[in-house]
Amino acid sequence: MTEQPGDGKELVHALLHLAEQAGVEAMRFYNGRASFVLKSDSSPLTNADRASHDFLMRHLPELLPDVPVISEESQDPTQGPADVDGRFWLVDPLDGTKEFLKGTGEFTVNIALIELGKPVIGVVHAPAIGISYFAALSHGAFRKQHAETSVPIRIQRANPEALRVVASKDHAGPLVAAMLAGLPRAELKSMGSSLKFCLVAEGSADVYLRDVPTMEWDTAAAQCIVEAAGGGIYTLDGKPLRYGKPGLKNSAIITVGHPDLAWRSFLGTGAAAAAEVHKASHC
Repeated sequence: MTEQPGDGKELVHALLHLAEQAGVEAMRFYNGRASFVLKSDSSPLTNADRASHDFLMRHLPELLPDVPVISEESQDPTQGPADVDGRFWLVDPLDGTKEFLKGTGEFTVNIALIELGKPVIGVVHAPAIGISYFAALSHGAFRKQHAETSVPIRIQRANPEALRVVASKDHAGPLVAAMLAGLPRAELKSMGSSLKFCLVAEGSADVYLRDVPTMEWDTAAAQCIVEAAGGGIYTLDGKPLRYGKPGLKNSAIITVGHPDLAWRSFLGTGAAAAAEVHKASHC
């Protein structure tokens, strides 16, 4: 892997190949073969996380040698070289570790390239179920299953009377409950890891509200895919989610497919008030 890829299309395919290989490393510990410890935030860290992390930290610099790599499993990732004007990789070597340990298959390898505070290339690879989503903002978003040819994906226009809402299996909070209470006819979809964002990108869902805090490596790759497919990820004040923030921490966010969807109306007065409290408590 000594040749450096040229344009965005070539780079995203090289990145997809790396994500697939990192997935192979992680899968060596799947189905009862993983051991884990608890990190300071009580989230699990497995030998699969470490194997994927080590692989990507070795090989990502071969693609772009002067671009720093920030991984969730770096020694102190929140003190990395990121800034809003910089160019850097953001990596979650195993997103959905709880799903990995439960054996659901809904875990992913996430890699994104950040430029000027925006994810411009992103890959989300789910090795256990053989599905990959990938995008470059300049070339669109795609889905690939196993060895099949990749196909372009695009958000779909929503029906406000029958919204398809994605909710986290493990991290749904009070804002989600408030929104769903105001949408009694909504179809609820549940999914693990960053695959939730990808449901919106491929047009299988309309909106995904995440009111529990995330880190930038949780969202960057998926945001590139969502945006390249025509959607967006926003903070609850309506601004696009940005990267290189101090501490690399995201506040509450909402992922929206079609740009005409009036998502603020779904939050309702109770959820909007709760959002302000949530925002203040995580500043």
